[in-house]
Amino acid sequence: MDISSVNAVVNRIEDIEYKIGLRRSRGGAAGFQQMLKEELKAKAPQRNNGAAAAASQTPQKNGAAANPSSIGCAARETSVVPQDSAYLGAIAEAAGKYGVDPKLVSAVAEVESGFSQDAISATGAVGVMQLMPETAESLGVNPYDAAQNIDGGAHYLKKMLDTFDGDLRKAVAAYNAGPEAVREYGGVPPYSETQNYVSSVLDIYR
Repeated sequence: MDISSVNAVVNRIEDIEYKIGLRRSRGGAAGFQQMLKEELKAKAPQRNNGAAAAASQTPQKNGAAANPSSIGCAARETSVVPQDSAYLGAIAEAAGKYGVDPKLVSAVAEVESGFSQDAISATGAVGVMQLMPETAESLGVNPYDAAQNIDGGAHYLKKMLDTFDGDLRKAVAAYNAGPEAVREYGGVPPYSETQNYVSSVLDIYR
């Protein structure tokens, strides 16, 4: 039996249930966050992190993920997607490099793709952090490489945090809908996709 095919079907069912409101729990998130904490604890003595200097480039019109049509997958259970653990080191490293809370990076990764590097949205957003190709190019990363994808996502998230003076809701909304939309509406845009996205990310992060 092709286990990967079974997993893909299970993941798709979870995505549909989440999108129509039948699935609200994120059991996989807690497991992943615990694994992330353990990874960070193990790496702590070896790192000398400091917040990276704020990027000064003009923000892209589109967010790192698709403009409000991000894939927005529900969390996968750790037992279904065991490869989640392979990204712990990359998330911890990228978060430290750009001075972003690794729990926030992992929350974005979970909502964007369910930690799947194979995820491609209908608008072409790629991988774990759902980078649009043009955004990835502006950040100098290959979105098809998981480590570079996570690095680019953490970098873009840092840019959005800097752009909106550390306002978490605005930064997360900008990651999904783009900074121009956030500026236009003076906060989270009135798109149901983006509003649900922000709530989902912050629920996991908190």
